[in-house]
Amino acid sequence: MADPIEYGSIETRNYWQLDRALQRTVRRRCGTDADRDQVLEEFGGLVGTTVTENADVVEDNPPELTTYDDRGGPLNEVTYHPFHVDNERHVYEHGVIANRFSAPPGFDEPFDDVEHFAQFYLMEYASSVGLGCPAAMTGGAALVLEKFDDGTLEDYYDALTTRDYDDLATGAMFLTEKQGGSDVGANRVRAEPTDSDRIYELYGEKWFCSNVDSEAALVLARRPDAPAGTDGLSLFLYPGVEEGDREAVLFRRLKDKLGTRSVPTGEVEFRGAEAFLVGEPESGFKYMSEMLNVERLYNAIASAAVVGRSLLEATEHAFDREAFGDLLADQPLMRRDLLELTVTHEAAMAVTFEAAAQFGARERALADGDRDEDAYRLMRLLVPVVKYRTARDAVDVASYAMEIRGGDGYVEDSVHPRLLRNAQVLPIWEGPSNVMALDVLRSMLSELSHEVLLDTLEDRLDDIDHPRLADTRDTVAAELESLADAFDAIATMDRAGAQREAKELADYVFDVTAGVILLERAQWRLETADDAREAIVADRFVRRELAAPDARGITEGADLSEEAFQAVVRYGTVEPDGQVEPAAVDD
Repeated sequence: MADPIEYGSIETRNYWQLDRALQRTVRRRCGTDADRDQVLEEFGGLVGTTVTENADVVEDNPPELTTYDDRGGPLNEVTYHPFHVDNERHVYEHGVIANRFSAPPGFDEPFDDVEHFAQFYLMEYASSVGLGCPAAMTGGAALVLEKFDDGTLEDYYDALTTRDYDDLATGAMFLTEKQGGSDVGANRVRAEPTDSDRIYELYGEKWFCSNVDSEAALVLARRPDAPAGTDGLSLFLYPGVEEGDREAVLFRRLKDKLGTRSVPTGEVEFRGAEAFLVGEPESGFKYMSEMLNVERLYNAIASAAVVGRSLLEATEHAFDREAFGDLLADQPLMRRDLLELTVTHEAAMAVTFEAAAQFGARERALADGDRDEDAYRLMRLLVPVVKYRTARDAVDVASYAMEIRGGDGYVEDSVHPRLLRNAQVLPIWEGPSNVMALDVLRSMLSELSHEVLLDTLEDRLDDIDHPRLADTRDTVAAELESLADAFDAIATMDRAGAQREAKELADYVFDVTAGVILLERAQWRLETADDAREAIVADRFVRRELAAPDARGITEGADLSEEAFQAVVRYGTVEPDGQVEPAAVDD
């Protein structure tokens, strides 16, 4: 039994212990497993202490590029603060990527995708993008090689998935070019064949290359006589700068960015650098689309973690700071703020880990020689939805958490400036909001992904039968029917009309999907712990996002009682009849 969280006197910085929403997400989706929980708890403690403390120092000591050597020749050397190297060693040796591809020590199987993304989420609590960004691309590059390489690049796959830091290769995606941006079909970098089979020389410029000194960067380029657009792109693995190869590439500079200061993002000019063809020629965009799916999922996981860390910092402050004679946490409007932020966090986690589960189901099916079309279509729809929505949530919550902290949060001594700066990139990476919304539209119109979503949500809503959830379930059921109407309307619009509604559609998909999953979560908690705490979260989210009450709910009142606050924010228990008992929590 665990007591409700005493935010005013927290003695641990273990992010697994402090994030009970994550604990319950993993246990609901993957079952009870004490050994797995121990791995995540140890990792949460490592991140909450050593990794976070190191990240604070690294933020003020970002990587530096030396472009030329003392004789004026290309050097292309990126140097890091020792604490960054220390952090990398810690997280990779603890399997933040490797655990997905091979069984952790003492386990018979690799981590399920939900378990893997849970570990990645914990790492992101440190707000060290110099860890998270390269790690995400390392996992993505390994996935591409696992699926599309014929064994030629096995050594690179092994280096991407190792637990031995001294043998590690980190991944990268060199996609963006100055003239194209998100329009990768406009890319001009070319790949010229050599006398060696499957080895090409790259020529041209990549404009925004994060983890610029990667030892296994995936690069889109065009072979001679390849067609224009995305159909003509092939994928290559560039193994990085090595002795004797420095003249073949130039790292022009590192970007001076608003945030993400701990990850080196550079401009790269290829001057004949050797790279290996991955898979079949002119299949690069298809391969990279697979990587983009998982990178967008990593982005959503990182966004949810930004929301979680921002919420934790704001809540701790509210339980510690007095104003006008009372703790902030005892004041009605602040209580509502903290409750609403908690609901936002748990909705983000609910839909993001649903997308992760569908991604994992599809990957398992492919490994077994099947496709699982339903899981694929759900993943194709939900991944851009969660990438879009959670990234916006991360920016909004990071900003408001700073506001709650006040002037103390605005100064660089606190983590809030870093959280906000780093959050700003999340809507941009792997495609901005408009690109994500249009991808939702594309998956609907070309793959009929919405049909599977509607059928799946209806079936799962039919299983919600606890009396405590009846009213909220009815509201979600009505909105599910309205969502179907929205899809039908989009299908009859001309292209311009459909595109104008794309973001509204993406938000609607998120809200209805979140409503169903939060109800599932609430029923699970009621059945396994006789606790209605998650029911309050579901009620509040649905009322806020789907119910559209008269006069914006003001005339009805928010009904956010002392008991509801204690249950939701501090993780007290609530009896199904509504009585709150904040004395103990059964996790």
